[in-house]
Amino acid sequence: MSAEELAEETASPLDQDIVVITGMSGAGRSEAIHTFEDLGYFCIDNLPPALMRQLVKLTSVPGSRVRRLAVVCDVRGLTFFDKLLAELDKLQRTGHPFRLLFLEADDLTLVNRFKETRRRHPLAEQAGGLAEAIATERESLRPVRERADTIIDTSDLAPQQLRATIRERFTPEGRQGPLVVTVSSFGFKYGLPIDADIVMDVRFLPNPYYEPELRDRTGEEEPVREFVLGREETQQFLAVWFELLSVLMPGYSAEGKTHLAIVMGCTGGMHRSVVLADETAGYLRDQGYQVSVAHRDMGKDRVRR
Repeated sequence: MSAEELAEETASPLDQDIVVITGMSGAGRSEAIHTFEDLGYFCIDNLPPALMRQLVKLTSVPGSRVRRLAVVCDVRGLTFFDKLLAELDKLQRTGHPFRLLFLEADDLTLVNRFKETRRRHPLAEQAGGLAEAIATERESLRPVRERADTIIDTSDLAPQQLRATIRERFTPEGRQGPLVVTVSSFGFKYGLPIDADIVMDVRFLPNPYYEPELRDRTGEEEPVREFVLGREETQQFLAVWFELLSVLMPGYSAEGKTHLAIVMGCTGGMHRSVVLADETAGYLRDQGYQVSVAHRDMGKDRVRR
């Protein structure tokens, strides 16, 4: 054993989440890798197994921001693929735990998928036909399947269902999923944000603008917050609004949406919408979502006067 290999063998475990995706051609590997991308993984498709340890080493150097890694290794690599199990053994010995996800489907489903997409099976030429290629691949993958931590049969799964299954099994505990939320305030007088998914008009609430001591303050300042949040109608609105979000957010996640833009509008985007955007963001963070906040028009009225 070389000095470099010895050093790798004695390396300390890394704080990295590594998923290796493999399985039958046509079973949904492309859909799987796209789902892992949405989950925040650094993803590489069709990686030769011999390069796996080098990739892990590269992404684990001090200062690296890659802590979640997903790679697809499959028979498209032809002769390289034979080394997969040996490379996984080496990866495990060097202190890098991983999860092996195996995707499969029955023969009829795979045949139909290849016919529908008009794609060529990677083993079709050497096997002599599609059915023979599927049989050859299934036999060659048998040892890999036996090693898998998770096996998903996609025969009866639509792409959306496969994505949901992967999210359910691989989303870290304590997180709601890959859905990233942006909550923004804006002023209707300056136009509706073009990227909005949900628009909430809060102009029905009393306007701090008509209070001289609050006019030049913003919704980020405590006197304005107290004015807006101290109203009974505001508290009634927030109770109903949060209840509505508790229904909407899981639904968006289940549909596979990865980014949601919620915009809260008042007249100038300086007072009411700012306060309620901040309150909405706080509620969603408490529910486990990744949330960022922006106040598009907060200073515009003050600058114009």
